[in-house]
Amino acid sequence: MYDVITVGSATVDAFVETGSKLFMKTREKGLYSIPFGSKILVEQVKFATGGGGTNAAVSLARLGFRTAWLGKIGEGGNSKRVMDELKKEDIDTSLVSRDKARTGYSVILDAKGKDRTILAYKGSNDDLGWKEVDAKRLKTRWFYFASMTGKSWSTMKKLAAFAEKNSKRIMFNPSSYMCKRGAKHLKPVLDRAEILSLNREEAGYLVKGKSIKQLLKGLYRLVPHIVIITQGSKGVHCFDGKNIYSAKPNKVKVLESTGAGDAFGSGFLAGFVRTGEISKALQTGIANAESVITHYGAKNRLLTWRQAQARIRKSPAKVKVDLLPVR
Repeated sequence: MYDVITVGSATVDAFVETGSKLFMKTREKGLYSIPFGSKILVEQVKFATGGGGTNAAVSLARLGFRTAWLGKIGEGGNSKRVMDELKKEDIDTSLVSRDKARTGYSVILDAKGKDRTILAYKGSNDDLGWKEVDAKRLKTRWFYFASMTGKSWSTMKKLAAFAEKNSKRIMFNPSSYMCKRGAKHLKPVLDRAEILSLNREEAGYLVKGKSIKQLLKGLYRLVPHIVIITQGSKGVHCFDGKNIYSAKPNKVKVLESTGAGDAFGSGFLAGFVRTGEISKALQTGIANAESVITHYGAKNRLLTWRQAQARIRKSPAKVKVDLLPVR
């Protein structure tokens, strides 16, 4: 019996540090231009594994949960790198399907003083079919659903139905490109999820609302259990149908933000399962995310449970609780 099976992508990430050479500001707010037809010397390139499914798996394993990853991966050096790392973290990979397609790959362009841009190749991540899943082996208390598209999204919908039928609980952390397709598209999983976590932009794709309170109420109508909206350095908000929990992260020096959402989501789930308290779950998720964003790579500084609690004791994220009836 697993504590959690994570479902989502696996990638190898190339972090390209461009300094101030690549992105140039335009007159239009929020947009930057890239010079074409020239060779640009970058400051540094680093490689690490990523992908929502494996990021969450490593995080939950370090936090003390018996964890398996369910997904699809290709062949060759990149797939070996991913699988070797998962085995090193004592994550069960026996549910993983393999094919001759290429393993997912991302190029992450970082610029000083600006957010990063990610060029993502999904590869074999999109090709997980339901026939490749051995339902008899899905013995778990929780599923952690990250991003899945293509054929794999159809499989995730069937996994959600399986979870409901077999009294398995689901946390859902969809990506922006999934949310852009709207709540109706995600309904087969939203209807069965107990925890939904996304950022403010993603929340705006699913429901209407100008304020955080309006967005939380809208999301709660989709998932009437626990809904979370993250806003980076501005904080995190969670609603359980009765109270809004608002938490502000500590000020840390951000080196690279890739994987922050995975670190927070998996940390929240770990804290919630272990304590049953939303406030402590928020603090655990924030501590995990704060650690990750101070280093390159989505997995490099994921915390153990002991490390997370030590960080919380030293610098706890302050949680404010406000009563907010749904109606």
